[in-house]
Amino acid sequence: MPLYEHVFLARQDLSQAQVDALAAAATEIVENNNGKVTKTETWGLKGLAYKIARNRKAHFVMLNIEAPAGVVAELERQTQINEDVIRYMTVRVDEHEAGPSVMMRKNDRERTRRRDREEG
Repeated sequence: MPLYEHVFLARQDLSQAQVDALAAAATEIVENNNGKVTKTETWGLKGLAYKIARNRKAHFVMLNIEAPAGVVAELERQTQINEDVIRYMTVRVDEHEAGPSVMMRKNDRERTRRRDREEG
């Protein structure tokens, strides 16, 4: 079965619980159409390079999906309709990355660096 990475950006004024609900809704769409979400990562609220729909920041969420192309098309259709999602991108990959993604490792590195500065 084809493998995909689906990343979406949610509006900055949403709470973390609402962002988690968006990720759960996307997972439900995939699973109801005989697909499987193997990993969900919330990268947090990050600044954008430029304003998108009057938003300077956005909540970033990534889903690793194992599903046929029709399921991904339906997920993108539903995502496009949702007013809380300001951008999304789905990419087909040869294999999913094992362990945390680059973005999650970057967050861990920044936290460690910050902690070291505060102690020193």
